[in-house]
Amino acid sequence: MDEDESLRLYGLHPVGTDLDEVRELLRGQTERERRSQGAGDTELMKLCCVQLFNAGVIDDVLLIWSAKTASMDAACSIDVQLLCGRGLTETKAYLSLLRTPEAEAALQRLLECEEAGDFEGFRVEEYSAQYADYYE
Repeated sequence: MDEDESLRLYGLHPVGTDLDEVRELLRGQTERERRSQGAGDTELMKLCCVQLFNAGVIDDVLLIWSAKTASMDAACSIDVQLLCGRGLTETKAYLSLLRTPEAEAALQRLLECEEAGDFEGFRVEEYSAQYADYYE
């Protein structure tokens, strides 16, 4: 599946079982990319992350983080803001409760980006609208 097909099948706001399919698609592409940079489709990975961001399910944060950290290309393609579909404050609180190495790494990155100003004026609705414009 490519980016265009995923957009046709799921749109930018998938629900129900479509979300499960987006998660599986992202897991598969992430595994490929982690094995060998360029083996996964980082544009498709980014779209999956946007779709999950739009769903706002807090449990998807580490899946998105895993995709972002799969390779240098993925890190550049997937914005750190996509971790925060439920909001920055909620995401930081969630990650701090998990107490796993992955959650701590993601939280540290969010804090660094926040300190650098990457979240100034960040609002979930506006960020979602920017991606809607991007994919039109």
